[in-house]
Amino acid sequence: MPARYIVHIDMDAFFAAVEQRDHPEFKGKPVMVGSDPKGGRGRGVVATCSYEARRFGIHSAMPISIAYNKCPQGVFLPVDMEKYLNVSEEIFTILNDFTPDVEPISVDEAFLDISQTHQLFGGALETCRQIKARIKKELNLTASIGLAPTKMAAKIASDLKKPDGLVEVQPEHMQEFLRPLNIRKISGLGEKTEIILNRIGITTIGQLADASPAKLTTLLGANGYQLHQLAQGINPREVQTRGEVKSISNETTFDQDTSERTVINRTLMRLSEKVAGRLRHHRLKARTITLKIRLTGFATYTRALTLDAPTSFDDAVYRAVKKLYSDFDCRGKKIRLLGVKASNFSAPAVQAELFNNAAKPVDARAEKLHQAIDKLKSKFGDDAICRGTSIKGRS
Repeated sequence: MPARYIVHIDMDAFFAAVEQRDHPEFKGKPVMVGSDPKGGRGRGVVATCSYEARRFGIHSAMPISIAYNKCPQGVFLPVDMEKYLNVSEEIFTILNDFTPDVEPISVDEAFLDISQTHQLFGGALETCRQIKARIKKELNLTASIGLAPTKMAAKIASDLKKPDGLVEVQPEHMQEFLRPLNIRKISGLGEKTEIILNRIGITTIGQLADASPAKLTTLLGANGYQLHQLAQGINPREVQTRGEVKSISNETTFDQDTSERTVINRTLMRLSEKVAGRLRHHRLKARTITLKIRLTGFATYTRALTLDAPTSFDDAVYRAVKKLYSDFDCRGKKIRLLGVKASNFSAPAVQAELFNNAAKPVDARAEKLHQAIDKLKSKFGDDAICRGTSIKGRS
């Protein structure tokens, strides 16, 4: 069976972190996002609190009046859901750059299956590092990630080294990882079930794994067998995506804003190669190519071009985005971010053209060339082979 690489990503203190990012004066302070405490007599609960607030014993879902009594000097803010949803959309745009298999759990949490795409980014663990790095670089936020063969193990792993954590659980170490943990780490195992299991001496996942499945079924019904399976590390649940892939994109934020033509052309070529490579990996062709440009000051623009014929070739994508960039007026400002997106997909797979008598010979040769390049990159990494325009020092 092919190896499974499941990622659980959880943004750190999401609402509070966004507020601290947008209000530097709040950094390092206990921040509670929720309702108005009204001097400790307010109603409502804490939606999210910063890690500084947690040192006072404050946590999500705590009544806001109790939070105020614990930390009256804290910063209490109302929920700005529109802002948080906008940031969430940016996060999920980044996640979809790494795999189309994304299962949103909430505005700040998701599962990803990178089993089919991790080689495009240098391996599973390196993919996780790149996800974290892009979120930090582009959004100035931190995320904690768990990487494991199952959803349950990935979710547990993401919670172990918060904030800004990254924990990998390798298949051969699954039991070693799970056994010492408290049974409440198992998602869906509630307080009532915990009490029943504690009565028969089961407090850890290892003890649950060693228990008799028949006895657990007698105690808990069908849920007993399912919990035993989870304790054994058996969790075949797949990442549930919401519909088919609608677009494939890749972005990069420059370390320093730039207007240098060679740097911009090189970056556009590199992004085009990545997007086209992922199109071929998913056996798709795109008719619409979109260029995203973020200028100094964070003003962001998109420009799109619909091609005469759908493509998955690097050069065709690059020609489109280069034209879009040439037609764009930067108004004298430098570039902070560039992004390339492919959408408006067509079927069947591009490889089918090789067996179609109507296919143009030049297209068939180009397809074979791209397949050979993709194999080299899959085996030796993205930098194994690339066009001259994407190499530093060339335009």
